[in-house]
Amino acid sequence: MGIYGQDWASYQSAQPDTSGLSFAFTKISEGTGYINPLWARQRDHAKANGLVWGGYHYPHMGSSPQAEADFFLGQVAWQPGDVIILDWEGYDPANAGVSRASQLAYKDAWLRYVKGRMPHNPVGAYMNADYWNNVDTTGYYADFLWIATAGLPAGQPGIHASWLFHQYSDSPVDSDYCPLGSTAELRTWALSFAQPTPTPAPEPDMPLTPDDVAAIWNHVEPDPLTGGQARMGTVLAWRDQDQINQTATLTRQIAASTAAITALAAQIGAQHSTVDTAAVVAAVQAAIAAAVVHVDVNVSGPTPAA
Repeated sequence: MGIYGQDWASYQSAQPDTSGLSFAFTKISEGTGYINPLWARQRDHAKANGLVWGGYHYPHMGSSPQAEADFFLGQVAWQPGDVIILDWEGYDPANAGVSRASQLAYKDAWLRYVKGRMPHNPVGAYMNADYWNNVDTTGYYADFLWIATAGLPAGQPGIHASWLFHQYSDSPVDSDYCPLGSTAELRTWALSFAQPTPTPAPEPDMPLTPDDVAAIWNHVEPDPLTGGQARMGTVLAWRDQDQINQTATLTRQIAASTAAITALAAQIGAQHSTVDTAAVVAAVQAAIAAAVVHVDVNVSGPTPAA
């Protein structure tokens, strides 16, 4: 069970043998100045032979992780299903003088930044067991871990962590293992990052049964009159009645005000035949509205000086 792949750099040809392989990962860049001159042809060769393809960056960890990530990402027209990898190791002269704390900070910053820029592609970290056990302390590898323990059997990297790829040999070429069952399964995994997260369908409203109604009606709530407890049905009845009473009071007040205004207008009209009663009513109502607005303005505070 499981599938096999290789990782290629400029040491390999532009068209390595793909027999028996399901995936190939190609070195694209290093630091902010080196580009593998064969990477594009190696990628095209891998894809033409049905392999899942990924590209990786080798860092100079004394530099800005964002600047290096931008340099790396800018070399590729990334497609859905392409795998993005940080080759996190630092035994070379460019990294030997960088503290382990700085190397760890670089790894986490690079992965988080790249994942933020490329949310629809799988982003992960390659490292050997020494770096996993002795340099890393956060356990962060974004979407997947590619672990290298050359000399151990394929699929047995010797670490206690969730991993997806195992580099089990570096001779005559870097050889890798993935525990998934087929190339199609690996491709489905890689493409899954390009799919939007489905929104759960809302649960359908279920009609209330007589038992549901009884349970709601008999639910105990604080009694607004006594401060004790009362059934929900009683509380709702009180609340409804209170709203009914308030509405009835407001209706009576409105009717009384209207009647008073109309009567006043009629008296004025009787004394002055030229007075339009309807116009008086409208004017009084407008005056009341203006007074309310005026009161509201004053209540809210004094008008600022010009």
